[in-house]
Amino acid sequence: MIRNSKARTAMQCIIFIVIFAVLLVLVSYMVRTNGDVKDRFSGFYAEKNDTLDIVIIGSSPVFPYYSAPKLWGETGIAMYPLSSNVQRPIAMKYLVREAEKSQSPELYIFEMRMFTMEDAGLSENMAYTRGVTDNMKYSPLRYETIRAMVPEDDEEGRLTFYIDLMKYHTNWKMLALPSEWANMFYHKAHPLKGYAFKDEVGPLPMPDSGGADGTVEIPEEQEGYLRDLLEFLGEEEQDALFIVSPYGESLRDQQMYNYMEEIVNSYGYPFLNMNNYYEETGIIFEEDFADYGSHTNAVGAEKCTDFLREYLLENYAFTDKRGDAAYASWDESYVRWQNEMEVARQTISDRIANEEYAVIEEE
Repeated sequence: MIRNSKARTAMQCIIFIVIFAVLLVLVSYMVRTNGDVKDRFSGFYAEKNDTLDIVIIGSSPVFPYYSAPKLWGETGIAMYPLSSNVQRPIAMKYLVREAEKSQSPELYIFEMRMFTMEDAGLSENMAYTRGVTDNMKYSPLRYETIRAMVPEDDEEGRLTFYIDLMKYHTNWKMLALPSEWANMFYHKAHPLKGYAFKDEVGPLPMPDSGGADGTVEIPEEQEGYLRDLLEFLGEEEQDALFIVSPYGESLRDQQMYNYMEEIVNSYGYPFLNMNNYYEETGIIFEEDFADYGSHTNAVGAEKCTDFLREYLLENYAFTDKRGDAAYASWDESYVRWQNEMEVARQTISDRIANEEYAVIEEE
């Protein structure tokens, strides 16, 4: 009798711990700071298993530059951006592994702008790390990612990454938002498949360094991350394309991309620097950027998406899945994109005509 009582008590304790842990995870998902990045990652997890053709990984030059709904509507290729603001290159390998849990894309695309930056400066701002780790589902891989991205000598700080509710425990107001209840399982469909509209205008002259020759080494730690990523992709037999989106680059930047291209090509992967193709993309720096050369607005995104589309069609053989009932949500996203694009195009045109240019707040 006593033995049965002890067994019952032990079982009750186990059940309590399991229920508590599950509730802890669900509440953590809900109180994580809301916004575009959270919606983008949650939307990725909501995609049906093994339905994505392309996963594009990188920093903020990804989600406002390339319209997944447009690409789908014109080609039947399903592409989703697994990206965050100022995403540190070290995260790329782990995001591929995360994507592989539910998807088997034919191609991974990596946006390379952040490889020009010193990682020491990026790692000092933990927001750049949290943009990745705080938007991954709880798993052993998330734990591994945190250990790779957070310094070893900051074990106390790591704890708030492992259990991010410790960071966001004051965000209880999120529990009153219906949108965050939809995030309870971190599984909420994104209406535009991760794309972000920008309708501001911030002009600048076209850079004169696009297509320039010469090489400049990238930061040593970033080269290490790049080579590690390339070796990982080769071992996993993953097809990959490395790109640089057009922006107000410097000559030094251009020469660092030339250096990256040599490395990437040496591993047998293609490298597409769109800064070498301003004329072909049709990008107009005085009209097509939202913030003076850092990110395109919706019109610039159309052009970049068109250029990427043509490159993909010329160099890969994707199956056109339009008409497949399993992709009905993609058809809906394309219609939504078309409607919002019409409005954005007019807004951008009016702002250019009236010289109503973006105001960039100083941090």
